[in-house]
Amino acid sequence: MAAEKIAVTRETFDNVILPVYAPAQFVPVKGKGSRVWDQQGKEYIDFSGGIAVTALGHCHPALVETLKSQGETLWHTSNVFTNEPALRLASKLIKATFADRVFFANSGAEANEAAFKLARYYACKRHSPFKSKIIAFHNAFHGRTLFTVTVGGQPKYSDGFGPKPADIVHVPFNDLDAVKAVIDDHTCAIVVEPIQGEGGVVPATQEFMQGLRDLCDQHQALLVLDEVQSGMGRSGKLFAYEHYGVQPDILTSAKALGGGFPVSAMLTTNEIASTMAPGVHGTTYGGNPLACAIAETALDIINTPEVLEGVDLRRQQFVGALQAMDAKYDLFSDIRGKGLLIGAALKPQHAGKARDILNAAAAEGVMVLVAGTDVMRFAPSLIIEPADIEEGMRRFATAVGKVIAG
Repeated sequence: MAAEKIAVTRETFDNVILPVYAPAQFVPVKGKGSRVWDQQGKEYIDFSGGIAVTALGHCHPALVETLKSQGETLWHTSNVFTNEPALRLASKLIKATFADRVFFANSGAEANEAAFKLARYYACKRHSPFKSKIIAFHNAFHGRTLFTVTVGGQPKYSDGFGPKPADIVHVPFNDLDAVKAVIDDHTCAIVVEPIQGEGGVVPATQEFMQGLRDLCDQHQALLVLDEVQSGMGRSGKLFAYEHYGVQPDILTSAKALGGGFPVSAMLTTNEIASTMAPGVHGTTYGGNPLACAIAETALDIINTPEVLEGVDLRRQQFVGALQAMDAKYDLFSDIRGKGLLIGAALKPQHAGKARDILNAAAAEGVMVLVAGTDVMRFAPSLIIEPADIEEGMRRFATAVGKVIAG
């Protein structure tokens, strides 16, 4: 007996999904490369990348082939057993980074939850049970679990859920003196995004990153880098920490790690990992063979000179188009970020128009993002065709013109 096929529209969302999102009015049904089509067959150019997830575009042939091949072989075993794709992926991540050990999970929030737990557990085992303070930053974003949303420096996401995990201190981003004022021997970790994503696409300065590393060394604290959004080639290097010459103690990766398939990883050193033992932390789905096989293929493609060197060339094309718009409309106060994580901050006279520009862009057939209330964010495929950038930015400029003229 054939299963019933239910017809759905954008209005169906309002009736069946928990109202924690406000999705666009169109429903994507197909994607190929950097192009997406909705239920009506309208085409869009995708500059959002699923929020920096689809780093190889939609339905990349190599990822599709891996999905089919592994899907016909072995999907899931649980961590009662290990599996070959997980071991290969872990080995390749270790070879490409500072790390000696890897823990796999399913989302950025889960990877960060594991990282924060590990930082406190390590401090408790190696130093003192009272060494539990975590220093984090205003406007940071680290996930939606109660622990990670508390470490994230945005009360709008953490208020209203009852008592929060304690001993977490927030200071201004890129303000080393503010960190010096609160760090002490009770500090177990400093948690930072090398490029604040949701906070406005703001890169850390070289002085700030080096200063955090030095302060952690002085106080026997761990430097935890959240590279969920900035990692996997997004900055033009495999991970953004490589731009700074600063080595973390723990690093988290997700989003583009699976090229669109849910998978995440926490990376650390042998010394820090040595405090853990079976049963201390875990996950049912993390490291399953299907996710890890796809992530291995994504890593093999992204971690190549061809892709990484192409990121900066594509950035130049985006920035050039944004600068031309700025010259015409006096629109942006800053164009920032690294690689293909680009933030264009609106000038005060255009405050509050970011959402209007996003909606107008969708109407013109281009998908973009916002970061906060007044920053347009672009996080396209790392291998987006230059012709798609040109056409997409032409559509975006048309949308901007309509909003500004209106």
